[in-house]
Amino acid sequence: MTPAHRRDRERAILELIREMPIRTQADLVRALKHRGYDVTQATASRDVRRLGLVKIRDADGRSRYTTSESDNQPPVSRRVLQTTLRDFATQISPADAMFTIRTYSGCANAVAVALDDAGLEGVVATLAGDDTILVLTRNEKDRENVLREIEQLARRGVGE
Repeated sequence: MTPAHRRDRERAILELIREMPIRTQADLVRALKHRGYDVTQATASRDVRRLGLVKIRDADGRSRYTTSESDNQPPVSRRVLQTTLRDFATQISPADAMFTIRTYSGCANAVAVALDDAGLEGVVATLAGDDTILVLTRNEKDRENVLREIEQLARRGVGE
């Protein structure tokens, strides 16, 4: 499975839990199959964990999945970026209206995809090699703002 396919499936999951009450992983598997995603319960379980979904009680007292996002937690895409930065990034270096992020060998693409998905204001493009990402911003001010946010994410624990 490609990372793009997983991201598409995860977006579908987030849409599903907003559109209808998904009460169990079996419900999630059925709803995903209805949308064309052939997944197992184990895959659904990993997706639920990776997306940070939690169960809450409806007004009728029945449980259903929802996102765990609250005012003090970053959105899912930011948490993914935060996790990939903390797990893979080894150095962040500014240069004019751009900067680089060094990663462990083979990890640059994962961090670049997370960075792209996070939609940080001011990021124009990312270019990933094997262990280095070039991040282009609109100007030096945007570079400083993006750098500050990325460095904060790389230092904090997930959900902090």
